[in-house]
Amino acid sequence: MTASRFPTVDKCSSVDRSGDTVVADLDGTLLCGRSSFPYFAHMAFETAGLLRLLLLLLLAPLAGLLYYFVSEPAGIQVLIFGSMAGAKVDDVKAVARVVLPKFYCSDLHPESWRVFSACARRCVLTANPRIMVEAFLKEYIGADIVLGTELLIWGGRVTGLVCSPGVLVGEKKADALRQAFGDTMPDIGLGDRKTDCPFMRLCKECYVVPPTMKMKPVPPHDLPKQVIFHDGRMVHKLSPALALLTLLWIPIGFLLSFLRFAAGALLPMRMLYHAFTALGVRITVRVNPPPPTASFETGQKGVLFICNHRTLLDGIFLSTALGRPITTVTYSMSRLSEMLSPVRAVRLTRERAADAAMIRRLLKEGDLLICPEGTTCREPFLLRFSALFAELSDEIVPVAMENQMSMFHGTTVRGWKGLDPFFFFRNPSPGYVVTFLSKLQPEHTCKGGKTSYEVANYIQRLIASTLSYQCTSFTRKDKYMVLAGNDGSVVSKPNVDRKKLMGF
Repeated sequence: MTASRFPTVDKCSSVDRSGDTVVADLDGTLLCGRSSFPYFAHMAFETAGLLRLLLLLLLAPLAGLLYYFVSEPAGIQVLIFGSMAGAKVDDVKAVARVVLPKFYCSDLHPESWRVFSACARRCVLTANPRIMVEAFLKEYIGADIVLGTELLIWGGRVTGLVCSPGVLVGEKKADALRQAFGDTMPDIGLGDRKTDCPFMRLCKECYVVPPTMKMKPVPPHDLPKQVIFHDGRMVHKLSPALALLTLLWIPIGFLLSFLRFAAGALLPMRMLYHAFTALGVRITVRVNPPPPTASFETGQKGVLFICNHRTLLDGIFLSTALGRPITTVTYSMSRLSEMLSPVRAVRLTRERAADAAMIRRLLKEGDLLICPEGTTCREPFLLRFSALFAELSDEIVPVAMENQMSMFHGTTVRGWKGLDPFFFFRNPSPGYVVTFLSKLQPEHTCKGGKTSYEVANYIQRLIASTLSYQCTSFTRKDKYMVLAGNDGSVVSKPNVDRKKLMGF
């Protein structure tokens, strides 16, 4: 029986399926995209860098020829070998957990998801390596069982070869399903190609996802868990064409990043806006910024600029928008970034009394920038604002920051943070939008009777509404618990359903 003999997935009812079991293929079935190359490409780049991505790209034509004209398992085996041979198992697991879910979640097929999410017990059967897809399938879409190709591991590294019975395709998928379910027949089988028929015939109902059924992916807010924290350098999913374009751009981007960084480090601040514009860096300033107010003669303290945190370059772009250098208070910064920064960067100790004394002293010297989130967040969410700043000044100007990147992320957790600014400037035309909000009225400050937490929460909501972002109560510890495995505690907040965010 061919896949075309089965009814299409849109004919499958999702009503009263709370007691049913569903078994679904991944690429082309649960996912809109039928090719797994983009995910192997991200795995190659994030575990071994540009040379591994180049190797995978050179092997891609061979993999395609084998897949479509010789043997589907052989084509997949080439992709596995090209992307992971020699990689540390821990690195592969980390990429699968903190990089790939962002791209998988943005490609869920709406009709398949409608059926899959309606069933009580969910199984995914895929030719992809289980180690590469299990974290996404179990943590983000609630799969109970993941049956995938098993990789051969030696000495803590992936050999690039697969364990018996080999790549799960055709009858091998059916055999894996029999071993998992025994004599019990799953209620629904979902597939998208001829080689899915053997396992689909073991199900009571069979439905196919035709390649002509073009659908918009499931919106992120409709998923059980939204991706807020993720890592990896690439902004977009790497198709073969985009992977090739990225590799061709690397030498140009490398030169551009140094020119842009040199301009920021060497030129006077009043010239930086025009220099950045000439070098392709877009800066948009909304609302006229306030003039400097600090004065030793009158004892007038500086203004405290409170920004959401997007990259390590927030202080540079705020200073560029103001036309004068602003001292930036930071919780962490690489030594390289600190040495090359054109604006003064002062480290906090995370000891409350010492940090408060330092901030008070800096405010006497002039204006000051603080990012109370304490870490960056790539998605349109704001992390919880630390309230310390509200106790130290009533001269507060909130600033909403947005950044725009088309190729590389300018932040990282697993990589070397010293390269973050260079990756941001390596984008073809990176951008920053700086929006100055009105100075806080006295009644919204601690001087007006508000607690420091009320002030911090008010500014968080104010910036979030300006950017159309969502407030959360996640902290720096929560981010690193997700991305690096550190411990963290979360305090619930009424405007966010924590069960839908990052597995909490």
